[in-house]
Amino acid sequence: MTLVPYKPTSPARRFMIRDDFSDVTASKPCKKLLRGRRRKGGRNNTGRITAPRRGGGHRMLLRVIDFRRDKIGVPAIVKSIEYDPNRSARIALLAYVDGEKRYIVAPDGLKVGDRILSSSHADVKPGNCLPLQVIPPGTMIHAIEMQPRAGARLVRSAGAAAQLMAKEGGYGHVRLPSGEIRMIPLGCRAVIGQVSNIEHTSIVWGKAGRMRWVGKRPRVRAVAMNPVDHPMGGGEGRSKGGRHPCSRKGVPAKGYKTRGKKSSDRFIVKRRSKK
Repeated sequence: MTLVPYKPTSPARRFMIRDDFSDVTASKPCKKLLRGRRRKGGRNNTGRITAPRRGGGHRMLLRVIDFRRDKIGVPAIVKSIEYDPNRSARIALLAYVDGEKRYIVAPDGLKVGDRILSSSHADVKPGNCLPLQVIPPGTMIHAIEMQPRAGARLVRSAGAAAQLMAKEGGYGHVRLPSGEIRMIPLGCRAVIGQVSNIEHTSIVWGKAGRMRWVGKRPRVRAVAMNPVDHPMGGGEGRSKGGRHPCSRKGVPAKGYKTRGKKSSDRFIVKRRSKK
């Protein structure tokens, strides 16, 4: 992937930076791995907006991604690296020797023609899927399971990577991209390497229209609303009334912790680093 800046020929082009998709090798997806996608526009089953600033956008089809990697011991060849409109990372089309095709989240450095494997005896190279118990400490991994055979749940976005720090008592200590260190059972599987499309965070959209294409609507400031629409709304002129920043439901913002107690909290060795 290479970033492409633009000359300021218009206000939209002045700060716009996009990728050139040089790492994408196929223009059309595999039809057998496509599913329809219905959008809700941020509405719930009663028609009320519960997720604001959503709606519109171009039509998209879901790509069925294999997060389980359960074809153990069956080698596969990378047929193409493709763009997925539903995620920030690239996806890779695998053709297994038995004739089946599947999509996976492509790791950085994976190329067309590479052979990858999901097995306990696979080499430690990008794209191979192994249990944590056979991965050497210090290895960069992604697409990590939280429970054995449950499918990858952690570290799946563009440029993300976790590190296996140590192994102790049937658990592996994994440092996540947020800085949190979490214990994960050694029977869980993970993919070697870093997720592709590393420079995704450097993209500058340039204009509001490009955000509308992906289904994001304009954002209205809370203090500009009426009291019926937001707790911070109302007032004469630009007066804010000294109201503490909060959400539409009145939950305080800017530092207020909203995470509740979870059953998996006992597996956290170290909380994520503070900004």
